[in-house]
Amino acid sequence: MNARTIPIVAQHEIRQRKRAAPKGRQVDPAALEDVRQLLGDASRQADLLIEHLHKLQDRFGHLSARHLAALAREMGLAQTEVYEVATFYHHFDVVKEGDTPPQALTVRVCDGLSCEMAGARDLLARLPVILGKEVRVIAAPCIGRCEQAPAVAVGQHPIARASCDAVHTAVKAGHVKHEPAGFIDLATYKAAGGYALAQACVAGKHDVEGVIKALEDSGLRGLGGAGFPAGRKWRIVRAEAAPRLMAVNIDEGEPGTFKDRVYLERDPHRFIEGMLIAAWAVGIAGIYVYLRDEYHGCRAMLEAELEKLRAEPPFPGMPEIHLRRGAGAYICGEESAMIESIEGKRGMPRLRPPYVAQVGLFGRPTLEHNFETLYWVREILEKGGAWFSSHGRHGRKGLRSFSVSGRVKSPGVKLAPAGITIRELIDEFCGGMLDGQTFYGYLPGGASGGILPASMGDIPLDFDTLQPYGCFIGSAAVVVLSDQDTAVEAARNTMRFFQHESCGQCTPCRNGTAKASALIAQPVWDLDLLADLSTVMRDASICGLGQAAPNPYDSVVKYFAQELKK
Repeated sequence: MNARTIPIVAQHEIRQRKRAAPKGRQVDPAALEDVRQLLGDASRQADLLIEHLHKLQDRFGHLSARHLAALAREMGLAQTEVYEVATFYHHFDVVKEGDTPPQALTVRVCDGLSCEMAGARDLLARLPVILGKEVRVIAAPCIGRCEQAPAVAVGQHPIARASCDAVHTAVKAGHVKHEPAGFIDLATYKAAGGYALAQACVAGKHDVEGVIKALEDSGLRGLGGAGFPAGRKWRIVRAEAAPRLMAVNIDEGEPGTFKDRVYLERDPHRFIEGMLIAAWAVGIAGIYVYLRDEYHGCRAMLEAELEKLRAEPPFPGMPEIHLRRGAGAYICGEESAMIESIEGKRGMPRLRPPYVAQVGLFGRPTLEHNFETLYWVREILEKGGAWFSSHGRHGRKGLRSFSVSGRVKSPGVKLAPAGITIRELIDEFCGGMLDGQTFYGYLPGGASGGILPASMGDIPLDFDTLQPYGCFIGSAAVVVLSDQDTAVEAARNTMRFFQHESCGQCTPCRNGTAKASALIAQPVWDLDLLADLSTVMRDASICGLGQAAPNPYDSVVKYFAQELKK
């Protein structure tokens, strides 16, 4: 019997029965009960999808197909929506039906440039043998602890300057304590005058125009990499129609960058107060803080401190602060990709215009800021814009927090005058080069900021000073190379990173990073093809990842040609 011989009425009944059945995988009642118990009375709104995926991953160690289907049912989403988000982020382990789940414990060895220079490859080779088959050992992109290289995460707990013995001990112990020294909690912060400025602003003792003018006078710019003037950004968003929202970027995924983590670990309320002052000045209805998943200890601390603040708000009507958890995606450091992630979607950059200030989070005008920009607000307003701008060298103004890693005696966050040179930074703030090593080159702005030779070590480090040389300062992540390193290997490391972290949305970046990585892995580089590739990626990529990805190998061709002849 075929379709033609089935009576029309029967065919209609078959179609009706097909429509009545849900599309996609059938939901397992037991899995649905797991999801419901895990979520409890938490909202099922769509923008919480990533938060709920984390709950499943934390509870079961992976994301099974049955639990993803159940979560989709519980949240009223299509299974494809849930699956595409779960598979986009590196920290979610999606296990297909019939596949074996990963080991209960994962050890992530950072293979970023600073950690590779400090011996990460040796750890990756030896740890699987030492830890055995019950522990999964994988390479991970930069985990934001470059000053502690080589850095390893056992589960969600970091190990600084890791050795095989230290990792083995941590795995056997089952936990690792990470307690930063000098932490300032809410009570301590308030006792030292914290939140008095925010209270004075809300009480009308300061006017919005005066506050914004002080920021403009200071010259404070966005310290996440773009460098847009903070005061001007406040004016732009304030002029948009209410309700307005704020999104705060603490994703900090640029290899070589860790300054936000260091400040957050020590003095979180200075940042929070700056954030609340910005919210008051711009008229913000709600705040969303996006924190990278690698900063597990920071997240627990920040959740606890925000809970204390909600119990004792510094002023009536404090905006609601939502803490959102990243899931391992460098691209979410781009402002529009971060907003997509906060909304519970894949972190893919948006086409612009419209800009985030006009149409941002949930379609509303959004003030987007990096953590450190807000961290400076209180001090600038207390001491005056002229205080901040009075610092600087070589004709530049302001202070910069340099994340310094690599071949120096004293790596770490160095608060130094804007415009300081790399030679001055190494000698005055980092204790000089490691014994027996000679300064050879440096990355002035992390993986995407290009590579310069030591002979160009007298360029002022600041916004707008490095562009003539095909480089930029970005978030001021400085990686120092010595005569034990090569710019070629540094470029290969960074290109592997960009290939891994491309979101895949646009062809120039998706295919370009893969092609460039393969080309520069060869002993002889095809310079003409690389030049063409660089032009296409810069001109046609949607966002800064693809546009800046050629910087490392272009720098090698321009400044380290002698290495290509060996």
